[in-house]
This record gives sequence, structure tokens and C-alpha cells, in this order.
Amino acid sequence: MKKFLKIIGVIIILGVIGAAIGGYYFYGKIFKSNVTIKDNESVIVYIPTHATYQEVLDSLYAKNIINDKITLEWVMKQKNYKNNIYAGRYEIINGMSNNDLVDLLRSGKQSPIKVTFNNIRLKTELAGRISKQITADSTLILEALNNEALISELGFTTENILVIFIPNTYELYWNTSAEQFVRRMHKEYQNFWTEERKSKATKTGLSEIEVSILASIVQAEQTLQKSEQPIIAGLYINRLNKKIPLSSCPTLIYAHGDFSIKRVLDKHIEIESPYNTYKYAGLPPGPITLPEIRAIDAVLNYEKTDYLYMCAKEDFSGYHYFSKILSQHLNYAKRYHNAANKRGVK
Repeated sequence: MKKFLKIIGVIIILGVIGAAIGGYYFYGKIFKSNVTIKDNESVIVYIPTHATYQEVLDSLYAKNIINDKITLEWVMKQKNYKNNIYAGRYEIINGMSNNDLVDLLRSGKQSPIKVTFNNIRLKTELAGRISKQITADSTLILEALNNEALISELGFTTENILVIFIPNTYELYWNTSAEQFVRRMHKEYQNFWTEERKSKATKTGLSEIEVSILASIVQAEQTLQKSEQPIIAGLYINRLNKKIPLSSCPTLIYAHGDFSIKRVLDKHIEIESPYNTYKYAGLPPGPITLPEIRAIDAVLNYEKTDYLYMCAKEDFSGYHYFSKILSQHLNYAKRYHNAANKRGVK
């Protein structure tokens, strides 16, 4: 009997030891570190929309950061990852366990990216710039920018929609779609237009859209000496109020679509276009560049003067002469043209 009890005792002890070993093994499978990243604290793994389970594994294994593929796939199976795949940009941290890694991937909590854009005139330029930063390709972004139903829903036209894209750096998800991008920028635009800015726009006599369109012209006129922007804005507001054509050279260049033009000549003024502000009074139907915050605020805080004319200084410093009367302006213009001819500016 004693011998039998000893055998039972041994069996029980062995069972406990076996259970402990098995438990430790499974604990290790789930909770011990299985990610090793050399020379870095983290790596980024991109999972495209509609990626398959095998494609996810391929993306992970291509980084050469998984120590034990078998245990990872075992944990993935236990957590039913095959049916919980979410596209996105994920930051994998050195020392992660299988449990941590799978939980991250199946949560959909991806790491955002910083999307930046500036110095853009055309929709095609914007679409191309953004498509290099998110998954939506340039064709789809361009289609969204020309989608009349979407743009109308947001309260804009396909000609003035670019005013919602205020140059800055924004946090977006890598797998943001073209429509999601447009809607997100619209939300940022709404946040930009605070009650204070709306009140200032009302005082200028312009709508928010018109402020941005004018700001794009002011910015294009003065990119070097930005302290002049509020003066230029005030000058153009004077012309708008008097229903005098703006006569802005950058709008003519935009109308021609030839941004290599350095000097606007009489032949350029003949073009038939709503962006020809020599021929048509008022603002053009859309911005000629994406106006920066500084340019928009320059319009909202324009300098009140009696100026109606401006001409670049003949020293090519980027500064302007401002005039109240045409005769004075023509004198300045003659000085600039003579200097431009001497320099061979065509």
C-alpha cells in the first residue's frame, strides 16, 4: 500500500512539474519578448487595405525582427487574427511579445504620419504631393477634388475648393482615402476660421472664401518681403471697393499656366480667362496658389491706406513703390522697366 502511495505521489509530482513546464512554455509563447530590432527602438510595418493574412506575415518577416515565427503564428491563431486584419501603419517596438504585437495589429491602432504641403498652385500638384504621403493615389485625390457632389456638400465649388487646404503639417493615418483626406482638410479649415477671424473677414467686406482667394494673390505678389503683405492687401481691397480691376501679374501668369514667365508683357494681357484681372474686375473664381496662414492674416489685418497702385522697385530687392495716383505709378513703372531691360529680364 505504501509503495502504491509513493508511486501515486511521484506521478502527481511529475504531473505538477510537467504542468509547470508546459505553463512556462505557453507563457513564453505569449508573453516573452519575440521582437528584436537591431540599432533601433522601433520599425514601421505597413499593412495595405485588403491585405491577406499571408501578406501581413510577409510584411513582418521582411523586417527580420521576429525571433520565433512558429510561436507568433500560434498566438495569431489563438487570437483569431486572420479575421481581424486592419490596414494601417504600425510602429513595432523592440522587445514586444507575441501578445503585444498581435494585440497591436488586431486593434487597428496605427501610428499617424505627418503630412505636409506648401508652394502649390494646381490641383494636380496637390494630388501628386499628397499621394506620396498616404495610400490614396494622385488620380483618386484629383477625382475627389473635382467631385462636384462632394465639393458642393462641403459648401464650395470645384474652382475654389483649394482654399480649404491651408499649408501646414497635419497628422493623418497612412491609409487615409482620397475623400477622407478632403473631408479632414475641410474640418481643419473650419477650425482655422475662428470667430475672431470670421469677424475680421466681415469687416473687410469679403467672405471667408474671398479672403483666401485674395490672400493667394497677395502671397504671389510678395514672397520675399512679407512685411509688405498687409499693405498690398489693403491696396487690393481699395481697388475692389472702387470696382477697379486688380491688374495682378501673378493672376495673368496663372491664367496662362506658364509659371516660367518672369515678366508680364502686353501680349499676356490679351488672354481670355476669368483669372485675367487686367480685363475683369473683382476676384478670380479660385486661388492662384495655396495661401499660407500669414497671407490670410495679412488680408484680415490689412493696412488701411489710399494706395491704388504698386510697382516693384528697380533695385530688384523685392520691395515695392506704392502710389495713390496713376501718374506717380507710371513714373515708377518706367524706372522698373528700364532696369529690367538693362538686366535682360524677358
